[in-house]
Amino acid sequence: MDTRDIKTLFRVPLKIVVLCGLAVLCGDVKVGFAQGGFAMPDPKEMSGIPRPVDDLPNGAISVRLIRGQLSNNITNHPVELHAGGKVLTVKTDDTGRAQFNDAPPGSTVKATADVDGEHLESREFPAPTRGGIRLMLVATDTSKPAKPAAPAATGAIAIGTQSRVVIQPNDEVVEIYYLLDLSNTASAPVNPPTPFVFEMPSGCGSASIMEGSSPQAKAKGTTISVEPPFEPGHTFVQVACAMPGEGGTVDFIQTFPAALEQLAVVVKKVGETRLRSPQISQQREMPADGETYIAATGGQVAAGQPIELIVSGFPAHSIAPRYLALTLAAVIALAGVWASTRPPAAAETGERKQLIARREKLFNELVRLENDFRRNKIDERRYAPRRAELVAALEQIYGALDTHDAGPEPASRAGLAA
Repeated sequence: MDTRDIKTLFRVPLKIVVLCGLAVLCGDVKVGFAQGGFAMPDPKEMSGIPRPVDDLPNGAISVRLIRGQLSNNITNHPVELHAGGKVLTVKTDDTGRAQFNDAPPGSTVKATADVDGEHLESREFPAPTRGGIRLMLVATDTSKPAKPAAPAATGAIAIGTQSRVVIQPNDEVVEIYYLLDLSNTASAPVNPPTPFVFEMPSGCGSASIMEGSSPQAKAKGTTISVEPPFEPGHTFVQVACAMPGEGGTVDFIQTFPAALEQLAVVVKKVGETRLRSPQISQQREMPADGETYIAATGGQVAAGQPIELIVSGFPAHSIAPRYLALTLAAVIALAGVWASTRPPAAAETGERKQLIARREKLFNELVRLENDFRRNKIDERRYAPRRAELVAALEQIYGALDTHDAGPEPASRAGLAA
């Protein structure tokens, strides 16, 4: 099956980013923060990332402007919201927040601000129709001297607990996203003892590095690599690929070159979609924006240990109609070549032309019927009898054409051209 352009195919839906970014898959994440098990990320790493919330009016967008740290709000400063060709401007209040209530719902928006000559902007995102959006724009704190770069030492990195595998079944392909948070807990840059390189699952088309990833991440075919050194803190890598979804099942194995601190998987539920994996210890279904997702978690996975994920039960179009159409096309093409080597007699030319025209009309109608059925535009009750009629009519046409080639056509066959 031909695959579409990966760069335009893969854009992670905002609702999935919400499930992943807010860590709602498992209560253990929140407990970990409360117990001090995770270091707060640098605010710069969160700058410009939209976060859906339910504590704002429907459609509201709140932009917080800070300098360096969360405690250093920038007040009475203009913030712009670019929304569908319009630019809305609101000044920050005493808490450093500028709230926009007039963005057209569903329009693509982006927040920007200029602080001391530094241009800040958020990612583009759709204006919410329900609930609100909060985001931060973080300016550089120029009052603090820049720390000299520390030399990189050999050290380990881990794939942190904020990492997710996201799987989306579609009509003809299954989209797979890896949202990886590579964590360096040391106070200096490190070079892992082995390169951070891995292969996407067998069956995937060419992979793509998505927007928001570290520039250190590279994709070449199905090979993903992240160039060292890894700075202290977090290095984000977001990868996407597609696999054929024929048969309603995908079964793939993935290994990573670093330890995964917690396996977390999000699967969009379509129809009777199910998720199975020997590494999954718990899962539940979660509604989001009118759709349902399977949220599953497992334990730690060692570097190089295979992770097997099986997604089944989602609707998939049968490949039989496509093969039938291709077979018929090949038969017609061969028949045309064969017939072209045997010019008909002058007396048969008119009837033969009528038969050929009728054949082409019936074949085109059969192809349209197969395509409509594959796209669910016609149900099985109408499809099966009509297809049988068309195939029977085509068989009669071919029989009549064979008779013309063999000799004069019997009078009883002439009615087929009508």
